[in-house]
Amino acid sequence: MLIGNNLSKTYPSKKALEDVSIEIAAGQICGLLGRNGAGKTTLFRILCGLIKPDSGSVTINSKRSKPVGGIIERPGLYNYLSAYDNLKIFAGIQGAATDTNTIQQHLLRVGLPLDRKDPVRNFSMGMKQRLGIAIALLNNPECLVLDEPFSGLDPIGVASLIALIQRLAAEENIAILLSSHLMGELSKCCHYLYVIDNGQIVNAGTTVQLINEHISSFSITAKNISSSSTLEKYKIIHGINEVKVMCKAKEIPFLLKELLREGIEVTACTPDLTLEQLIKPDR
Repeated sequence: MLIGNNLSKTYPSKKALEDVSIEIAAGQICGLLGRNGAGKTTLFRILCGLIKPDSGSVTINSKRSKPVGGIIERPGLYNYLSAYDNLKIFAGIQGAATDTNTIQQHLLRVGLPLDRKDPVRNFSMGMKQRLGIAIALLNNPECLVLDEPFSGLDPIGVASLIALIQRLAAEENIAILLSSHLMGELSKCCHYLYVIDNGQIVNAGTTVQLINEHISSFSITAKNISSSSTLEKYKIIHGINEVKVMCKAKEIPFLLKELLREGIEVTACTPDLTLEQLIKPDR
């Protein structure tokens, strides 16, 4: 649906992107993982048509006049206005419908309440991000580009936003491209991951593939898990109702089955995979 081919961009003091290629299909959630300053925002600005690359091309397979919507860095909201009034103003700016029913449907689409009349400065960071996404969706784009959408959110806010992103992809067939410097956030929702470092894509693959190839430990959360006899055969690091287990991904199904057999109910099992593990060693 959205293809960036051999994109390069140089600023006076820095080469921001070098021959970056990226592709995302309808209904797919792709993640762009990289440190701050790696080139994520520059790439997103190019994909959204905000700046031009020095070389390379962007292809959008769509007949719509405005097929891409996005949030680059923080959503620029009118903090003294309500969510409804923000949407109405941005809809007018973007040439989208401004009638009451349409604006209310956009609020409901991202899970914002219709009865909030107070200024958005009173909103939580998660609610502001939802409003930003609603603004990006005003023209019903086929592709959504979100730059660091989880930044500043607490775990509940992250989980809630992930659920919204997954619903938009699954139910509305929207292609969604996210960026983050944290692997944990992207691994929970992305089908495919690109890793960018110093303006170049240094690793790419399905989330499952990258986890299987690079993972060496998992964090398992369960009550009284430290007392498990099953874990005695593994190298572990103990925590409060959580342990880090050094093992391969293929060992996890058996391990979880054995823990269940012991009567230990696991509430979470998360791969411990960092950005550094995904950056190729020869870089």
